[in-house]
Amino acid sequence: MAKPRFHTVAAFVVLAVSAAWVLTGEFSSIGSAANETPGDEPQSTQAAAPAEKVLRTVAVIEPDFVQHNRIIRISGVTSPDKRTTLATRSAGILGELKVKKGDRVQAGDVVLVLDGAEKRAMVETAKALLDQRQKEAENIERLVKNGISPTTQSDSARSALASARSQLEAAQADLDRLTVVAPFSGIIDQVMVEEGSWLPSGEAAAVLLQLDPVVALGEVSEREISSVSVGSEADVRLISGDVVSGIVRHVSLEATAGTRTFPIEVAIANPDNKLPAGMTAEIMIKSEAVQAVKLPRSVVTLDAAGNLGLRILNADNTVGFVPIDLIDDSPAGLVLSGVPQNAKIIVAGQDLVSDGEVVNAVPADSTLITGSTVTTAERSQ
Repeated sequence: MAKPRFHTVAAFVVLAVSAAWVLTGEFSSIGSAANETPGDEPQSTQAAAPAEKVLRTVAVIEPDFVQHNRIIRISGVTSPDKRTTLATRSAGILGELKVKKGDRVQAGDVVLVLDGAEKRAMVETAKALLDQRQKEAENIERLVKNGISPTTQSDSARSALASARSQLEAAQADLDRLTVVAPFSGIIDQVMVEEGSWLPSGEAAAVLLQLDPVVALGEVSEREISSVSVGSEADVRLISGDVVSGIVRHVSLEATAGTRTFPIEVAIANPDNKLPAGMTAEIMIKSEAVQAVKLPRSVVTLDAAGNLGLRILNADNTVGFVPIDLIDDSPAGLVLSGVPQNAKIIVAGQDLVSDGEVVNAVPADSTLITGSTVTTAERSQ
């Protein structure tokens, strides 16, 4: 029998040693238990505690409330208080033009007179006839009273007298139509005729304006009409930059069909007629005073629904939202109503927080509100 070779025996020995090592489990100590020294205890495997949530810091103020008149701003135009076109009432040649452009006239002043010699003659004839009929009537009345004439002659005389009086009145009315007079006091703005020209009946001769008061016309939206009433004070800023004061004298009770706005009139005293008609104007109507606060534009924000309002700090240091009403936009900031009393308004960081969020609130620096370097403590003194 042949002896086994050396390398075969060596392979079996290595295999046997490896199997014994695996069975003993000593390999598990490599990189772990083998590196531990006697007496070492296993480390704690407890999970680390979660980190504490950091609160957002916001700046708040307690605003000062003021009484403010809401200003309703509308576009408008100035207009004369009265405007009329003077026209002839009869046909004829313009014999006398008594005014020119820019002249001031009083109610009843003669503006022009048409030639009408024949009509004046008719008036004189009617006067003579009336005088004759008057005397005839008086004579017949004496005769009737003395019983010489019958009473029927008295009736005829009175009838003839009444007819003569009517003829005179008609002739005088026809003569009066030759004269054009001013129906109210004002200024002659235009003259469209010349002396010696033939004018038909109804021909426009001159334009008369009454500019005291001058009237600012505008239209108020249906949302703001409830805040406007007759007697309300108003300022009117003209295109020239001048600001004049007036009083609302008329508010229409019917809206314009196309725009759903209500026409209004503001009367402005203009004794020297310096304010012209037809000028572009901005009408600023003062409504009744309401309680409001003045805040910078940056403080106003929107909620999730898109409503305009302010972020406030609730008593439990959570964030709240209150809707506001924009009353006025002044150079110093916005004037807002609807802010609750004793409310703390978030003026810095309001756009980084949401409703119900707990925040860390600190007093706002006055420079955030006024732009000055005065401290909050100094401002409260």
